Amino acid sequence: MMRKLALAATMVLAVGGAAQAQGINPIETRQTGLDLLAGTFAGVKAVITANGDVKSLEGPGKAIQRWGALFPSLFPAGSDKGNTKAAPAIWTDMAGFQKDAMALSTAGESLATAAKAGDATAVAAAFKGIGEACGACHKEYRLK
Repeated sequence: MMRKLALAATMVLAVGGAAQAQGINPIETRQTGLDLLAGTFAGVKAVITANGDVKSLEGPGKAIQRWGALFPSLFPAGSDKGNTKAAPAIWTDMAGFQKDAMALSTAGESLATAAKAGDATAVAAAFKGIGEACGACHKEYRLK
């Protein structure tokens, strides 16, 4: 059994090392993350709409918080070329873009905090804040 675990660990490290050596594709990574964010947002909305257990939304809130903080790092120079809807303003106004991304992160943190407390009213307000943060970013930093 230990031999199988060691072999599995070696395989994971080898595959991970190869992926790291190749680097990530920032466009694909941010598109995948945005798809996951959209699914998370829809799941949060479903719980709120159904008057479900808001405590279950702490994890999604934390995920949104982390995504908002990480998101700007996925826009390195040169990643404006290719299959992307990212507006040039991201690279010319990175400070503004980072501010909008942090608004999303903060709204996610508010969702997680409200969910942990079981406060449905605060969860609904945080959900609205997430939607507003997404909309503000799309308005300035996403091509139509």
